[in-house]
Amino acid sequence: MPPSSRKFRRSTRRSRLGAWWLLWRVPTLLLVVMALWWFLFRPIAQEQGWVEVTTSFAICAEPGPRAQGCVVDGDTVVVGFGGEQRRIRLTGFDTPEFDGACEAERELARVARARLHRWLNRGAFEWNGADDPPRDRYGRELRKVRRVAPNGSREYLAETMIAADLASKSGWGAERIDWCD
Repeated sequence: MPPSSRKFRRSTRRSRLGAWWLLWRVPTLLLVVMALWWFLFRPIAQEQGWVEVTTSFAICAEPGPRAQGCVVDGDTVVVGFGGEQRRIRLTGFDTPEFDGACEAERELARVARARLHRWLNRGAFEWNGADDPPRDRYGRELRKVRRVAPNGSREYLAETMIAADLASKSGWGAERIDWCD
């Protein structure tokens, strides 16, 4: 083979290797940059969208002074009256139901509702979702709830209810509790 054609073949081979080398390097570098951005800026994005709530809450369907909102059960509240009512499902936990399978579950549902009522009326708190929160299949707003202390510590409602054995975790991978045991 003449020397000039060998030289030509080598340069073509090198250019193909160079193209292949760039072909996987650029997407890999792009993935690394995207992963770093996600890990570094996700906490900032999560902090946005929290709204302070100073609403007072009553127990729904109980006589008494009219409040700005009421507690339906251990994980649902209603805000506003008349045409402006908004049903809000508080997320991160699931409480027993009033129409539960046994009397023990129904009693725990009443206790959970009372505990939620006390927690909400303890003072200002925050919920996420700003003006456009996600909704469940029933049209209820879905919101996480927390209270920020003056020292900066955060008390999440879900953790409080679960620690009091009045709720179970909800969401992906959470086990349902049989409240009748």
